[in-house]
Amino acid sequence: MKKIIPVYVRIPVVFFAVMIAMEYLIDSGDRPAFVKFPMLSLFLVIFLFLLVAVELMFQAVDNITYQILSEEEKIKVNQAQNSSLTEKQWYKNLVAKLTNNHDKASQEQLLLDHDYDGIKELDNNLPPWWVYLFYLCIVFGVVYMLRYEVFGADNQEMELKKEVAQAKIEIAEYMKTAPDLMDEKSVTLLTDPADLAIGKEIFSTNCAACHRADAGGQIGPNLTDDRWILGGGIKNIFHTLVNGGRDGKGMISWKGTLKPKEMQKVASYILSLQGSNPPDAKAAEGEVWVDEKAETTTK
Repeated sequence: MKKIIPVYVRIPVVFFAVMIAMEYLIDSGDRPAFVKFPMLSLFLVIFLFLLVAVELMFQAVDNITYQILSEEEKIKVNQAQNSSLTEKQWYKNLVAKLTNNHDKASQEQLLLDHDYDGIKELDNNLPPWWVYLFYLCIVFGVVYMLRYEVFGADNQEMELKKEVAQAKIEIAEYMKTAPDLMDEKSVTLLTDPADLAIGKEIFSTNCAACHRADAGGQIGPNLTDDRWILGGGIKNIFHTLVNGGRDGKGMISWKGTLKPKEMQKVASYILSLQGSNPPDAKAAEGEVWVDEKAETTTK
């Protein structure tokens, strides 16, 4: 018995609906989910097989059901099917217009004189659907040429370059305000007491063992004087915290332990200790560091 939706429509619709739902729900990055995850492809193949099997089972059940019907019931079923086919006559007319099929009688009039081992040819015109598609391709080609070759619209390469340039600008803007993506170029000095208090706590936990609790220096150098081995100022200290000190000199990189925001607070706290002159401080090491930008601004 006929279904409202033909089987050749039901199976693709259900199959692609499930596949699209999986693509939407599964994060597969820049590749389709069924390509990135082979097991998903296997599932889709099995699912399609089950869909076909279910349709075949339903068809077999329908055939068995039809066989056990009485003659009167069969007549009613056939009448209902014929009525459904009549309602779909518009579809048949559309297909006939697009394919321009000929019946057997009209085909005999189109036969050519050529005969190749009993094989004859029909003098058919191209199918209308093919002609319409051909004209559509011509229109598309003309529009494409005018758009990109005459009016100079951006091609894919230019669009990519613009998108990459815009992405770099947006990343740079985001980096200015994103605390956990801060680097030595964007770091700024903190002066808020609450931030310095956090910096002091982090310093006491991680840095006091080498620099003493008062930063007067022990294994590591004195951090309260005006001399610096790797440069002073918030940017240089932040850089040292991120990348570590001189090779073999003990200062490790803290980027795997502390977040950029935490290193900013530690560096700011260290600079707040300048000139505190703790007792028994370690002898000065390095060179006097002067902020050239500050001097230029002052002048």
